[in-house]
Amino acid sequence: MTTAPGTTPPEPAARPHPGPRPLPAGQFTGPAAPYRGGDPYADHRAADHPFTALPDLADRRLGGTVLAAGDEYFAEREHLLTPGPARFDPDAYGPRGKIMDGWETRRRRGAAAGAPHPGGDEHDWALIRLGTPGTVHGVVVDTAHFRGNHPDSVRLEGTALDGAPGPAELLDPAVRWTALVPRTRIGGHAANGFATPAGTRRRLTHLRLCQYPDGGIARLRVHGEPLPDPAWLAALGGFDLAALEHGGRVQEASDRFFSPPGNTILPGRAHRMDDGWETRRRRDRGHDWIRYALAGHCLPRAVEIDTGCFRGNAPGWASVHVLDATRPGAGDPADHTAPGWTEILPPARLRPDTVHRFLLRAPAEATHARLTIHPDGGIARFRLHGSLTARGAARLAARHRALGGRPGG
Repeated sequence: MTTAPGTTPPEPAARPHPGPRPLPAGQFTGPAAPYRGGDPYADHRAADHPFTALPDLADRRLGGTVLAAGDEYFAEREHLLTPGPARFDPDAYGPRGKIMDGWETRRRRGAAAGAPHPGGDEHDWALIRLGTPGTVHGVVVDTAHFRGNHPDSVRLEGTALDGAPGPAELLDPAVRWTALVPRTRIGGHAANGFATPAGTRRRLTHLRLCQYPDGGIARLRVHGEPLPDPAWLAALGGFDLAALEHGGRVQEASDRFFSPPGNTILPGRAHRMDDGWETRRRRDRGHDWIRYALAGHCLPRAVEIDTGCFRGNAPGWASVHVLDATRPGAGDPADHTAPGWTEILPPARLRPDTVHRFLLRAPAEATHARLTIHPDGGIARFRLHGSLTARGAARLAARHRALGGRPGG
């Protein structure tokens, strides 16, 4: 075939080939538009997922950490678990390029000019230790602000290794990993959410996040139910029955306007107001409340209510009720008029920025608790100290075994 001078020869016809099997796609795929100014979250893609009502088991405040990553050239792996949304400064540049609030790896390259692209299975990885062991119900892989430099696809796996294994132990080929999210295409500048299959909801301690072939991920959120070690709780004897790390969790709250109620059962003291729970100002004659599911069937003996950092917006008073859902006729814990609700702390005066401690004169067995503040305001931490009953300890041990836990692990 000849071509006239000055003209471009036609491209040869593409050869048909089977190619790789197409990957499943998440709710969002493809890049986002370049940032043009204004609110960087204005075009952030997100969706509601029921599992996000459960606590984040990888929360750094619980002890979650990113143990290692195969590459973190542009942005450090630790950003993955930072509380709060990722920040974006369009003018922030450093010697290695754009400074991003996330985990970003360098661009992979092929072996030669004739094959410049990375192989189909090449990827970067990060190892995450959960802050508390538990069952994972869903995850959010948020690529906020990674608009054209996000990974094409991700994979997430989990395993359960007791003690404090390091990267070498976790990367040992003998370790068995369970696929929580199979390799799936995701979108840039999007909160990519994935519910995990029910069959994978076993006790996990560590995760492996893989991004193909490279790119940036701003945040990883791992929502699920904590599963504490019964042997550890038995050794403690008395402990905080509402604490997230001990299996307590928030079921519902009257108001979540300024900050989430789950903050009240995090470890340690609050360092800022938004590290606690704050409600909007009431203009009616009502009050605000949080309802908790406790670590198990238990006997509370003392209450601790911390208004740390709330100086001009602490509640005036607080009261505490408990309910034993195992008792016949107690009623539904979601019904605050149910006959099983018993007041263990009558309305007590609260002071700003203060830890208040109350010994209970008449302890009552419980599975649930309700903290009521009058009329509104902020609570940094809520502690309900006591111990599991023999029945509660037996049920927790049985659940721990059923979900793959081992004694002392």
